[in-house]
Amino acid sequence: MEKAVRRTQEERAAETRLRLLDATITLLLERGYFRITTTDIAAAAGVSRGALTHHFASKEEIVTRAVQHQLRNVTADLHRLADELKGASTDDVIDYLWDMMAGGLFLVTLEYLPEARHNPDFKAQMVPVVKEFHAALDTIWTRLSEYAGLDPARAQVMLNATMCLIRGMVAQTIVRDDPDYFQNLLAYWKDHLRETFILKECAAKQ
Repeated sequence: MEKAVRRTQEERAAETRLRLLDATITLLLERGYFRITTTDIAAAAGVSRGALTHHFASKEEIVTRAVQHQLRNVTADLHRLADELKGASTDDVIDYLWDMMAGGLFLVTLEYLPEARHNPDFKAQMVPVVKEFHAALDTIWTRLSEYAGLDPARAQVMLNATMCLIRGMVAQTIVRDDPDYFQNLLAYWKDHLRETFILKECAAKQ
């Protein structure tokens, strides 16, 4: 009989922290920032409140760490996408970004933005991680622009316009349950970007 491998104290602590971070993101999506407590988070993670306070001193700290954890995971996925972009189309990237943002990422953002607006310490902790996320987005668009021979500065404007469109659409999903409406908007924007990139690709080949 194979002997069970005992985990170290640090491994157990890391698992507890991860469960707490994941539970925090889930509750932010389900209830919102101002409707959750550290007691709620501990219960959702299946640990005692004492275990939570051992790792995180306050609700603000655990929310900050949870959002950082979420954004860094998404940022790592974006870098992997950038490494696999050759042969991908702008349509593929738009679908990826929509699924990512509409899948919960931007709804979590909508929960912590009001706190960041009024809490300078919270904002100071969040800004560097958000910048990492934006840098990963820039990497993807820069690769696409290189393949199409598009000016990087113009490509960045296109990226920012795309993300602003998607953020606005995700916010609208809160009060509008109409998948066809959003898919039509995405199709319109895909056509616009596809035309821009194709024109540049044709000009580069001439």
